[in-house]
Amino acid sequence: MFRRDLIVASLATAALGSLAYAEDKKVTLLNTADKWDKTFPQSDKVECVKVSFKNRYGVPLVGDLYIPKSNKTQLPAVAVSGPFGAVKEQASGRYAQRLAENGFITLAFDPSFTGESGGEARAVASPDINTEDFSAAVDYLSTRKDVDPNKIGILGVCGFGGFALNAAANDPRIKATVTSTMYDMARVLSKGYFDSMTVEDRQQLREALNKQRTKDALTGTSERAGGLPDKLNGDEPLFVKQYWEYYKQSRGYHPRSLNSNEGWTKTSQLSFMNMPILAYSDEIRSPVMMMHGEKAHSLYFSQDAFKKLTGDNKELVIVSGANHVDLYDNDKFIPWQKIVDFYKKNL
Repeated sequence: MFRRDLIVASLATAALGSLAYAEDKKVTLLNTADKWDKTFPQSDKVECVKVSFKNRYGVPLVGDLYIPKSNKTQLPAVAVSGPFGAVKEQASGRYAQRLAENGFITLAFDPSFTGESGGEARAVASPDINTEDFSAAVDYLSTRKDVDPNKIGILGVCGFGGFALNAAANDPRIKATVTSTMYDMARVLSKGYFDSMTVEDRQQLREALNKQRTKDALTGTSERAGGLPDKLNGDEPLFVKQYWEYYKQSRGYHPRSLNSNEGWTKTSQLSFMNMPILAYSDEIRSPVMMMHGEKAHSLYFSQDAFKKLTGDNKELVIVSGANHVDLYDNDKFIPWQKIVDFYKKNL
């Protein structure tokens, strides 16, 4: 039987609120000190500046650059993105600001086709382009006079943890990688949770998605898959309730966040059906630290991905008592000092 509930649940982690995105400009767009629109408090130890840069496909990406106020020299840098369907004003910005407080220049960016970043059509995900977005962030950081181009790392949260590993396998400029509560989006969207979909399930899914393509072509619009419900009925899986408590409540809601609002286009899933993103993760030569909550429904993604990594500079950190969403914003569980120490050692 086709497990539509599994696919809808995985897509329930994504939705797009606003279709507005920034115009293509090269460097500074806006000093955000006068307009703080994040889901976390502003630090008085760092400066936050909004910037724009293009990826290899010409899509203008918009990010928040966090710079330690005490900076007077070249610093190591970290590019941050995720979760899948979130925006830079949520978890990735929190990580970026915290790292900047500890002496790194950091860049939290919106992926292509989402948030303030450009690209048409909107609310579309791509395993190739979203991996490229990380390398484009490295491009940008490498051009800055206040960044040491030989000391650039990346950090991916949730679905962008998988893209971060893919980027690290393909881009030797990335000197250190951290993943937090990592999802393998290609695996879950093509096979369902815990690989529960059969070959027949996959065929039925392909037929449904391509039927939707025809419908979209006839209407000239891209129908949305729908995201998290506005209200819970109590029958949802625990992890959906946990997502809801973050994305639909004041704790993590943001008007541009896909997960807080309307949903990806229904056909976004097609890109992930036959394009695995971790095929070459065993070729990552740079250091990797993967973090995941002990009680997270998604723990098996990190455990399985870690088994494939090679070399003696890889580490898996299981956070006792934490669920998937705890590593988005819960200081009780996020191992901040381990992250800082990892980057200081390897950058």
